Amino acid sequence: MDHDSSSRIVDSLREWVAAAAPGARLPSTRALAAQHQAGPVTVQKALRVLAAQGLVETRPGAGTFVRAVPTARPADYGWQTAALRAPRSPLRTVSTALRSTPNDVIAFHSGYPDRELLPERLVRSALGRAGRGEAALSRPPVVGLPELQSWFAHELRTVTPAGVTAPTPRDVIVLPGTQSGLSSVFRALAGAGGPVLMESPTYWGAILAAAQAGVRVVPVPSGAHGPDAEELARAFEETGARLLYAQPNYANPTGAQWSAPLGRQVLDVVRAHGAFLVEDDWAHDFGITGTPVPLAAQDDSGHVVHLRSLTKSVSPALRVGAVVARGPARDRILADRAAESMYVSGLLQAAALDVVTQPGWQTHLRRLREQLHARRDLLLTSLREHAPRVHVEHVPRGGLNLWARLPDGTDLHRLVRECEAAGVIIAPGTEWFPAEPTGPFVRLNYAGPRPAAYPDGARILGEVLGHQHG
Repeated sequence: MDHDSSSRIVDSLREWVAAAAPGARLPSTRALAAQHQAGPVTVQKALRVLAAQGLVETRPGAGTFVRAVPTARPADYGWQTAALRAPRSPLRTVSTALRSTPNDVIAFHSGYPDRELLPERLVRSALGRAGRGEAALSRPPVVGLPELQSWFAHELRTVTPAGVTAPTPRDVIVLPGTQSGLSSVFRALAGAGGPVLMESPTYWGAILAAAQAGVRVVPVPSGAHGPDAEELARAFEETGARLLYAQPNYANPTGAQWSAPLGRQVLDVVRAHGAFLVEDDWAHDFGITGTPVPLAAQDDSGHVVHLRSLTKSVSPALRVGAVVARGPARDRILADRAAESMYVSGLLQAAALDVVTQPGWQTHLRRLREQLHARRDLLLTSLREHAPRVHVEHVPRGGLNLWARLPDGTDLHRLVRECEAAGVIIAPGTEWFPAEPTGPFVRLNYAGPRPAAYPDGARILGEVLGHQHG
């Protein structure tokens, strides 16, 4: 009798559930027992059968509810094609430099230094102090904390020669990382559709920022020692551009550092054309055998817009940087930043300022210089021994990367794929060209994890490359 009653209740409730909305609450056990003239135990058996079939779910203390059954129907986002139309520029995938990888691979691809190269103790202490201070609860000024503005301005002031007016704290706008600053500079100073000159190859993030800002990138060839000043002048004349993006010190990816005469020549070209030079000083803290002096220290007429990042040298978790600009250009950039992000987290600003003003910061930078020196030379030696086909034309005096040319005819995508299958991640050079690549290149980061594995990584790279060229 109990079994027959239970089956009858199951059949009845299955019909009820089919007609009910997902999440609907079933009648109580007492109500069901009265409705079906059955005992509570029989009703509970029927509910357990329905639960086992995935039709209902019991929530202790709340009751039994109709379970929402996932639909197998695929979502249709076709309407968005008409709403969005075609993108203003080709959509780029996330750069290889930002890929996360397992710990057991040999990672030559990253754009960031390994954790052991960071001032971890200083960062942790600074975050603790910042969390206990006023910055944890207050809104900072749009331009940034005054103390941090002063620090950035002072850093440039210390290398400004006599006869040149140094920037003031007012000229500094604190940024949530210089990547967002690039977008603001392109929008504010070039505008949608405007031409922007860029070294080629150059930082992939600048190419991406330019595409998203809607500016027109004009590549200017650049090599191990920087661009040719006459070629730059010709590009300015032919395009009418008023903006040049460049990395005079330890360029990403080539590692090039402009000589002092070239820096003066480029500044003369920029001034002659009434233009701006956007100086990306991303590797300021990564000197090895050289000490970078920004071009912004030689200009007091507002031609140089200086970008200075702390993200890579302090911590990737503290995305703090600054743009130093003078005159109306500063005001336009500030207006764009206010519309974009309003202000930078005061907590992050306070922590970054704490780190770079501690006595241990300079000690850390001296130790970092030694570590980068050893890692760079280890990777160079490993390549020469195990991958002689990988040609490094220029040994950088700073930065984080080696820029390597591969033999003509190398199938770069196949090389990257086969290296990864063997446990080595490399970054294809195509990502650093704003136009067509001039040859097969790879960028190899010597600041990544496990430097003891560099010889093995070079050996695998050499073997895979050898399979292509026999």
